[in-house]
Amino acid sequence: MIAVDRKGPKTLYRQICDAYRTGIIDGSLRAGQRIPSTRVLASELGVSRFPVLNAYAQLLAEGYFESRIGAGTVVSRSLPDNFVPSPQTRKRVSTGAPRPMAHPNSVLPVSVRPPWLRGRGAFGVGQVDFDQFPLRIWSSLVARHCRKMDTKALQYGDSMGSKALRETITNYLRTARSLHCEAEQVMIVSGSQQALDISVRVLFEPGDAVWVEEPGYHLAKEVFAMIGCKLVPIPVDGEGLNVAVGIERCRKARAALVTPSHQFPLGATMSASRRFQLLEWAQDTGSWIIEDDYDSEYRYTTSPIASLQGLDGNDRVIYVGTFSKVLFPSLRLGYVVIPPDLIDRFLALRRTMDLGPPSFFQDVLADFINEGHFARHIRRMRVLYGGRRATLVNSINQELGPRVEVLGAHAGVHLTVTLPKGTRDKEIAERAAAMNFWLWPLSPFYISARSRPGFILGFGSTAARHIPRAVRKFRSLLDAR
Repeated sequence: MIAVDRKGPKTLYRQICDAYRTGIIDGSLRAGQRIPSTRVLASELGVSRFPVLNAYAQLLAEGYFESRIGAGTVVSRSLPDNFVPSPQTRKRVSTGAPRPMAHPNSVLPVSVRPPWLRGRGAFGVGQVDFDQFPLRIWSSLVARHCRKMDTKALQYGDSMGSKALRETITNYLRTARSLHCEAEQVMIVSGSQQALDISVRVLFEPGDAVWVEEPGYHLAKEVFAMIGCKLVPIPVDGEGLNVAVGIERCRKARAALVTPSHQFPLGATMSASRRFQLLEWAQDTGSWIIEDDYDSEYRYTTSPIASLQGLDGNDRVIYVGTFSKVLFPSLRLGYVVIPPDLIDRFLALRRTMDLGPPSFFQDVLADFINEGHFARHIRRMRVLYGGRRATLVNSINQELGPRVEVLGAHAGVHLTVTLPKGTRDKEIAERAAAMNFWLWPLSPFYISARSRPGFILGFGSTAARHIPRAVRKFRSLLDAR
């Protein structure tokens, strides 16, 4: 079942991972089936044991394998016996007649920014280390494009975005995130927030129900609420969004918004079993899944987790990505991978909004990626952020010990700590903001009254040497509550 090609573009470890995933998805491998030991497989393939060990570790992390002492490694027993056809035999589920684009019919509420969002520094969430960005290289690429500009660059561009960048992103997503897509499906947008806005306007009408993670990303919820959708909060646990609860609460929801690779804010990775359940639900009900993959490049204990879209055999997933967390937010470039049947509708809406994205920095970014600068930057920042993450976890353990529970420390540029019930995290955050100390409380990310108190701690913009002092300051605020 597994064959490796030493001259192929994929690494040996990636070839082994992909072969096992394909076998599990198409039913060649069943739940509970025993997998050869790493030593045996390495011998049969005629390769070193290291790529096999790495592949098994990745599949264990993603939930496809499980390992028990004395029983060896088997295909996870939590996976369903049958699911969807493999991508090679995928069957398109009809999307039905086009739905009219919905628009809010009420005045938008005034948004008041809470104090913990008003500054930069420890422990601001979503902040990156600008000092580490290769600004000289970026500037040289900008200058190069300025020198070669002609009058064509002054015309309106493609409403989908620069063809060069869309092809570059497609190649990147196929290799790094295991997506199944063509450049024609990629739309360039001004960040993930616009991608969500366009998706919601295309898919929803007022009153439509949508699953949202509980707790979940607040700005995404606001996009749904503005158009009049009914938000159905679905709890998140260690395996991600609880699909069974979602089906029980609202089986015929129009869509689900998920962050499967690194759930925001709790940091869980959606297990393979839950991913299959979610895709099966979407297939059976004709619902949509919006996959927000906002920071999957930064993972510290395993390789980046494969995308949910790459498992989708029926074009039910709308995939959203952004460069804000991996490059810099003022670039305002993101992308959405659109199912083929929805491309015309997305394009029609896009033309009514802004005709299309500015092309200049798209072409600069395409060169930045194609010339290898992007990959080098990601590798360097993964090491840097990994060190900061380790320092933060160690400092929390030393200063706070069992008082808090640390969640989601294996990926991204933030982690979450939960506190005992009754802790007034918002009041603590307000006091911290008055001291120019930026603590994001966890409780406002819940819709229901059953919220957990805690804090989301970003470490992207804080040097490792400053983290222990910041944690001591955090502890003093908790002691004073």
